[in-house]
Amino acid sequence: MMTRALQLAKRGRYWAMPNPHVGCVLVRDGHIIGEGHTQPSGGNHAEIEALLAAGDASGATAYVTLEPCSHTGKTGPCATALVKAGVVRVVAAMQDPNPAVSGSGLQGLRAAGVEVEYGLLESEARQLIPGFIARMTRGRGRVRAKLAMSLDGRTAMASGESQWITGPAARADVQRLRASSCAIVTGIGTVLSDDCALSVRGEELALDIEEAKRALVRQPLRAVLDSSLRTPAQARVLQGSQQTVLFHSPDVAIPIDLQGTEAGFEALPLREGVLDLTLLLNTLSGRQCNEILVESGPRLAGALLQQGLLDELIVYMAPTLMGSRARPLLDLPLDAMADKVALQVEDVRKVGQDWRFTVIPQQTKG
Repeated sequence: MMTRALQLAKRGRYWAMPNPHVGCVLVRDGHIIGEGHTQPSGGNHAEIEALLAAGDASGATAYVTLEPCSHTGKTGPCATALVKAGVVRVVAAMQDPNPAVSGSGLQGLRAAGVEVEYGLLESEARQLIPGFIARMTRGRGRVRAKLAMSLDGRTAMASGESQWITGPAARADVQRLRASSCAIVTGIGTVLSDDCALSVRGEELALDIEEAKRALVRQPLRAVLDSSLRTPAQARVLQGSQQTVLFHSPDVAIPIDLQGTEAGFEALPLREGVLDLTLLLNTLSGRQCNEILVESGPRLAGALLQQGLLDELIVYMAPTLMGSRARPLLDLPLDAMADKVALQVEDVRKVGQDWRFTVIPQQTKG
C-alpha cells in the first residue's frame, strides 16, 4: 500500500511546488477505498483527495508518504481532516522536515486516539522530495547544474556556437528537469549568446498527455544574474507570462527600456567583484524554491562549484568531438592534482544516443 502511495506521489512532482508532492492511500478490510496525490499549490493535499475519493473513510487506515500536516496554510490541517473522517490508523513513510509540522501532526493524531506508525519505506519517500527536505533543514533548496558536453569535454565552439551538442532524447530529458524545478538560474553571458527562453516546452517533454498537462501547470521562475543590467528588453527570457527576476549590482540603475517589461529586479551585494551567489540561492529559497536548476556557461557553473554551492551536476555527454579550441565544461582553474574535485557518481544512463551522468561534488556545503 505504501508503494502505491509513493507511485501516486510522483504524479504531483511537476505541479505541487512549493509544497512537497505526497501520495495517500486509504484502506479498509484489505481493500483500497480512496487514493489521492497533492494538487497544485493552494489545492487539496493528498489526504484530502483520498478522503473525497473514499466518501466514507470510517475505520480506514491511511498510508501516506509524508506526515499529515497539522497547521493551516492555504488549506486546513490534514491530520484534523483524517480524525474527523474516522480514520483509525495512519502509516506515514516519514516525518515532515518542516519545523511548522515536524512531528506535531503525528502527535495530534495519537492524542485523538488514532494508531500511528512511521518509517515505512522512508528512504524511498525521502528520494521523492530532496529539494523540499533541503530547504526545510538547511534553509536552501537543492541546487543542480545541467551541463552538456562532447566526449572531449567541450560545451561550445570558440565562437560560442553550442546548439545542438546533444540529441532530441537528451533535450526532452532537460525539459522534464525544467518542469520539476522551481527556478532556473542563468547568467547574462548565456542570455546574450543563446537568447534562451528557459521555459518548459510541452511539445518536447515526451510525456503522456495527462502528465504533460501536469508539467505545464506552472513554469519555473527565471533568475538571471545580470550585474550591469545588460539584458535586452526583447530577450526571450523576458517574454511571456513566465516570471523573470534580474539580479543586479546595488549601484546600477534600471534602464528605461527594461522598466517597460514584466521583469522583476532585485539587487544583490557584490562578493569579490561578482554577485553574491550564496545570497542569491538564499533569496530563491526565501521565494520557496525547493529545486533550483542552473543552466549557464562555464563561468557561473564553475563559480558555484568552487564555492561548494552545487548539490548535484547532471552532465549530458554526446558521442562527438569538438576539438581543442572549443570551450571547456567549467571555468575551474586548478593547478595541482591535489586540487582536483572529487565526484560521487549517483547514476549513469543512456539517453537516446547520449549519456547522462548524475554526480555529487564532495565539497558541497551543508
